Amino acid sequence: MQRVMIPEWLDVDAGNAPEIAASLRDLCRINRWFGGVGTSLGMLREVARRTGAVSLSLLEVAAGAGAVPEACRRILAHEGVRLDVTVLDRAASHLDHGTRAVAGDALALPFPDSSFDVVSSNLFVHHLSPAELAAFMDEALRVARRAVLINDLVRSRLHLALVYAGLPLFSRITRHDAPASVRQAFTPKEIKSLLATTRAAGIEIRRRYLYRMAIMIWK
Repeated sequence: MQRVMIPEWLDVDAGNAPEIAASLRDLCRINRWFGGVGTSLGMLREVARRTGAVSLSLLEVAAGAGAVPEACRRILAHEGVRLDVTVLDRAASHLDHGTRAVAGDALALPFPDSSFDVVSSNLFVHHLSPAELAAFMDEALRVARRAVLINDLVRSRLHLALVYAGLPLFSRITRHDAPASVRQAFTPKEIKSLLATTRAAGIEIRRRYLYRMAIMIWK
């Protein structure tokens, strides 16, 4: 199955405010039900374990309302790890301003070098072309002190079939964007090849629950 770039409606706010809010709520449910929170949580636990850290500062890129890092923060707090979260999204309207939130460009992060222990993204890199992915990695590695974490989809025909089967559960924008996301997702092999050109000290890619992949890029 070839990768096909398809503009996603939520990326361009192609809907009214209630429709955009409904799609953001859909994303929260998708991350709870289908491995999004678990994938990010597993990687953050691994960073804490390997570094011995009991406190980590996290920049979540393309975060929307920040539901995934907030869920991870709550769970890790019960495990003795403090997660200090900052979220960034291109659209201020997507952000929950009850959190530390910044509107900005993921390809030109508005932070100094080594500002955060970890830079993370969830369901973001499949929106990028290979050149944009390389630019994002340069920025993420610049801003991170320890690691960059990527939580994203795996492209496959069976994954696409499962998404179509679940579309009645979701709102209008999500019914367009969910299949588009799978069609333009990378495979682990493609991601590995692209990341090999970056200045990462180490790259680890693991398949996770229901066509997710967890990618840990160490500085």
